[in-house]
Amino acid sequence: MACLKFFVKILKNQVQNTFSNSQKIVKTLIFNFTFAKTFLLKDLLLITPPFTQLNTPYPATAYIKGFLNTKGISAFQMDLGIEVILELFSKKGLTEIFSSITHHPSPNNQRIYSLKEDYINTINSVIAFLQGKNPSLARQICSGNFLPEASRFSQLDDMEWAFGTMGMQDKAKHLATLYLEDLSDFIVECVDENFGFSRYAERLGRSANSFDELYNHLQSEPTYIDKISLKILKERIEDVQPKLVCFSVPFPGNLYSAFRCAQFIKTHFPKIKIAMGGGFPNTELRELKDNRVFEFFDFITLDDGELPIELLFNAVCHTERSRGALKESNVDFKRTFILQNKEVTYINNSTRQDYRQSEVGTPDYSDLQLQNYISVIEIANPMHSLWSDGRWNKLTMAHGCYWGKCTFCDISLDYIKLYEPIAAKILVDRMEELIAQTGENGFHFVDEAAPPALMREVALEIIKRRLVVSWWTNIRFEKSFTSDLCVLLKASGCIAVSGGLEVASDRLLELIKKGVTVEQVAQVTRNFTESGIMVHAYLMYGYPTQTVQETVDSLEMVRQLFELGILQSGFWHQFAMTAHSPVGMFPEEFGVIPEQNEITFANNDINFKDKTGINHDKFSFGLKKSLFNYMHGICFDYDLQDWFDFKIPNTKIPSDYIVSCLEKETDFNIKPSAKIVWIGGKPTSETFTKSKKGNSWEMTKLTFHDKTETFDISLEKDKADWLVITLEKISVYGESKSTFTQLKSDFETHFEDFELFWYSKSIATLRGFGLLVL
Repeated sequence: MACLKFFVKILKNQVQNTFSNSQKIVKTLIFNFTFAKTFLLKDLLLITPPFTQLNTPYPATAYIKGFLNTKGISAFQMDLGIEVILELFSKKGLTEIFSSITHHPSPNNQRIYSLKEDYINTINSVIAFLQGKNPSLARQICSGNFLPEASRFSQLDDMEWAFGTMGMQDKAKHLATLYLEDLSDFIVECVDENFGFSRYAERLGRSANSFDELYNHLQSEPTYIDKISLKILKERIEDVQPKLVCFSVPFPGNLYSAFRCAQFIKTHFPKIKIAMGGGFPNTELRELKDNRVFEFFDFITLDDGELPIELLFNAVCHTERSRGALKESNVDFKRTFILQNKEVTYINNSTRQDYRQSEVGTPDYSDLQLQNYISVIEIANPMHSLWSDGRWNKLTMAHGCYWGKCTFCDISLDYIKLYEPIAAKILVDRMEELIAQTGENGFHFVDEAAPPALMREVALEIIKRRLVVSWWTNIRFEKSFTSDLCVLLKASGCIAVSGGLEVASDRLLELIKKGVTVEQVAQVTRNFTESGIMVHAYLMYGYPTQTVQETVDSLEMVRQLFELGILQSGFWHQFAMTAHSPVGMFPEEFGVIPEQNEITFANNDINFKDKTGINHDKFSFGLKKSLFNYMHGICFDYDLQDWFDFKIPNTKIPSDYIVSCLEKETDFNIKPSAKIVWIGGKPTSETFTKSKKGNSWEMTKLTFHDKTETFDISLEKDKADWLVITLEKISVYGESKSTFTQLKSDFETHFEDFELFWYSKSIATLRGFGLLVL
């Protein structure tokens, strides 16, 4: 805690002083402690309840705190999940867990219990290693006979081929992750069946059309995990003394803990007002009717949280100071549920407009225990390792989705529907602020789909400012991602992209309104891969009207993409129908029959029957098993039938289909408005004379150095001189920008036939080393 560290520092300084004036020292200590505690007092407490990620904070509270800073509103934020995990997985925490166990029914948990001393003695060192504080432990972990091993380690026989020649640190992280997962299995079976590292009691929040089950569960005694959460929560509330506590609930796996914490605050701190917002209420609680929810929360807000929270702050804090009790009838709200006259009431009476993205400020990660997050490597999936390994600063390039047409997506909701990009300079300003604030230069842009044009401008700005960053984001595989744009993105620090291939079938892609074709996806993934950017594809099966033949053909498309090495990572998921997507809103148009339930609490995922009658569930294991092998570069020669224990039809896709897509002729036409940018350095020049048939003329050899190679080109001296000046003008580090038309016009004021020059071997060489058409 900030105030405790501050106080301890003061105490150490005071102890070093003379004890001759003890009365003065005591008075000074009392004053300093009071000052330190006052320093921590905030009007708002922002909480992410257990559990989200282990390696990096979920960014919602940081976004809100950054906005509140712009309004001068004091707030403290906490990720309760990581604090609970660190208390649970500690020497003290494991000692308490093992001492409370009276039965351990399975042989695996009997083994873990028998090795309890080994777990207790190693846990603090392992957590420190996963926090990056004890890297030398990797050798000991990898040498064997250090970590106690239970059932999760049975997969180690496949580890070498699954991970290839992974480095020692990564291998040790994976072994340490298995060790934690063994302990997690023990906790689930012997302590709390609802425990999970990235979710808690998720079943209670998923598709809970009625509040009954969750409400009844909240009437039972708090679990062991609850008790840890509530103890930490109590300490923080006593330190911060907030007037308003705001829970950000992104997923169903955070919902139960949010309600349990709110219940505790209502009981023990009844004067504090409590609000809930975030991804879960935004998508699931739009039809809320059950007034029992307001036994726990005073307010539930929807969609962008900045203005709703500012209005709640004004209502709760200003009203308390000036007029006493809050009277909702006199208050402006923005997209807020309250209980009014014992009825759930949705109020959106504020005439104020939501803040523009340029006005919401830079996310503020202060208060969060950034140094204490732990990096884990759960499975051998390259993209999944990005999600779980390393600390990433989260930012958004654009609010909403610039495409906004996919029929499986919640395009009717504001978080998708309202598209608003942020200016590249503002984004890179925020990146620099976050680097200074957190000491981390890794960024995850959490967009629904990052806009290619904005990605280009951000990349140019990053390079121009000479920032050294690593970043990744989600995209659409659209034709704007040319080879040159991918080279630029790589040069700016882009390390990976993920995008939805969904069902690799042109008929279904058109039905989904994805706006891409399989051919286009192949070409774009090739461009990213050749530039050195890793590509992850989201894959879907079981989309309405999808036939068995289309599922098989889709798998064949995916097989070819991996065999050619233009996809490095992927994940199959079964289609889920959501209430706010076109499929959910107009099911009859897609040949599905939804189950109709009365909605009094949550409403998002909808159970349905596909009129085709196909049982898509049975494809799950085979699709995922084949993909696991393809990701590791093996089994491409297996017949597709080998992945399934039931009869499937032969694929109708030619074995060279993706190859033929990649062999399509490149369009050499360049748009007149295309930007021409040079991202290389200055060449050295050497003039020499060339003679042929009695004629001689001066030539210049230009030598270029990039990070891995040295190359040179030779041109007539006057053209070489023009090129050197032009490269400096169009350098990414310069202020002026040239379009293709401007470049052509400038060349032709000195020489003739620009096309002959542009498509020459010399310029082709430069095109391969950083002369980009964007």
